Amino acid sequence: MPVPQWTITDFTYRESWWKNRGILMLNICLILPLLSSTLNGFDSSMINNLQILPGWQRYFHKPQGMKLGLINSAHGIGILSGTPFSPYVSDLLGRRATMFIGAVVMLAGVLTQASSTTMHVFIGARVLIGLGMSFSINAAPLLISELSYPTHRGKMTSLYNSLWYSGSIISAWTCLASYDDAGMSPWSWRVPSFVQAIIPVIQMVLIWFIPESPRFLMAKGLESQAVRILARYHTNGGDERDPLVTFEMAQIRHSLNLERQFTSGKSYLRCFSTPGNRQRMFTIIWIAVFSQWSGNGLVSYYINIVLNRVGITETRTKAAINGGLQIFNLASALVGMMMVDKLGRRKVFLISNIGMLISFSMWTVTTALFSQSGNVVAARATVPLIFIYFFFYDFAYTSMLVLYTLEILPYNIRAKGFAIMNIAIYSTNAFNSLVNPVALNTIGWKYYLFYCGWLVLELLFVMMYIVETRACTLEETAALFDGIKVRRGIMERTGEAAMSLARMSPYPRLQDSHGAVQISSSASRSQFESRSEECAVAFAR
Repeated sequence: MPVPQWTITDFTYRESWWKNRGILMLNICLILPLLSSTLNGFDSSMINNLQILPGWQRYFHKPQGMKLGLINSAHGIGILSGTPFSPYVSDLLGRRATMFIGAVVMLAGVLTQASSTTMHVFIGARVLIGLGMSFSINAAPLLISELSYPTHRGKMTSLYNSLWYSGSIISAWTCLASYDDAGMSPWSWRVPSFVQAIIPVIQMVLIWFIPESPRFLMAKGLESQAVRILARYHTNGGDERDPLVTFEMAQIRHSLNLERQFTSGKSYLRCFSTPGNRQRMFTIIWIAVFSQWSGNGLVSYYINIVLNRVGITETRTKAAINGGLQIFNLASALVGMMMVDKLGRRKVFLISNIGMLISFSMWTVTTALFSQSGNVVAARATVPLIFIYFFFYDFAYTSMLVLYTLEILPYNIRAKGFAIMNIAIYSTNAFNSLVNPVALNTIGWKYYLFYCGWLVLELLFVMMYIVETRACTLEETAALFDGIKVRRGIMERTGEAAMSLARMSPYPRLQDSHGAVQISSSASRSQFESRSEECAVAFAR
């Protein structure tokens, strides 16, 4: 069997993406699912920001301990309630319909939250928002990963989770602005709640104007619709016989056939039905836990307590630090996004975990020094150390958590596997929300020592279990855990398909000035396209 000479990159567009009408329109369409991450960041940061506002504290009688933990965990409880069901909706109705359902439920929850008059109604609204969010955050990243242009998939999927901080930034500065304007008034916290309604409304109106996932359509037997979408958004002229479209269709079709052969059923047990799937889920569950148990939850949800511990008590100062941290987090995540394809996934994880371990250990020392001796220098050093720690956290666990999870999951368990990742995240987060405030109030800085030890275990896990997935298509990456024969089969057969496109034509293959495949005449192109279709059919068989 000859080694494939061509890969999907031989067929991709090499100029600036905005010069290709199809890719330009595709990336504009992807803004809509990307907004789901912005909304998630806004909502997840909401309570952290509201805690800083005296108007919210006075209206709800300064909740502390378990009561504060329940308020913080209500959003996660809602997500956990809907997450087991969201992949079934996503696989049955499609990614777009699932996003629409999520937006409707979230809008109802946001309006209830903004108009709530009691703590019980407020908590109920938070649960309802989380329920809607569970549908949105399941379908949106799937749509981005499955619809993105091949060479953009890594960055676009990484951008999705990175934009969590754009919502966090909007939330932080909206709360600060409303505090400056409304002071102790209840409107200081109601206004940010109403602002939160903007994105669900936009998604409800525009979701039907963007394309569906071609992989979802292929799985439903709607190949003609899938090929039209790929031709319209992955080529410059909407040509359904374009070599790139043929290559993608062939690879998706072959991967779906393989998945049907090796697994059956629609329950969550499918995610654990083969050795490869069990290894995938083992990796996914643990990196999901790491994303919440690395010490980041202390600042993400209890920055008010953390800053009080080092003597920072003025409301505006805390709000400004929090707002600045969210901007810094977004920049750090975008740096990680730019590095995922340059350094590779494994190296980015290693840099992140080593950096977190060192910076969090130093953060623990400065907090301990201030708590025990009132060392002002140590207190001042804590704030920059928090920023340094979050740079390393965001470098991998914001930029790559969703990307890596979706890459290693095959289509037939992608929605459910991603749901399991979210269940792991929000279960861990709910635990943190209940335990962190109690632990911080009870043992103070000593609680940080637990995370120092945990970060050591995280680093060892990354060194032992994270495999490299750079420079593979979605189908090739998913096959990494199924053994060398399956992966080699996908690569060889798609490579053979690509080579056959050229070999079957009597005309010489050429490269254009940008390195993409080009056929020398209209006659040769016609024969090339005809052979491409034949090759795709033979490939599927």
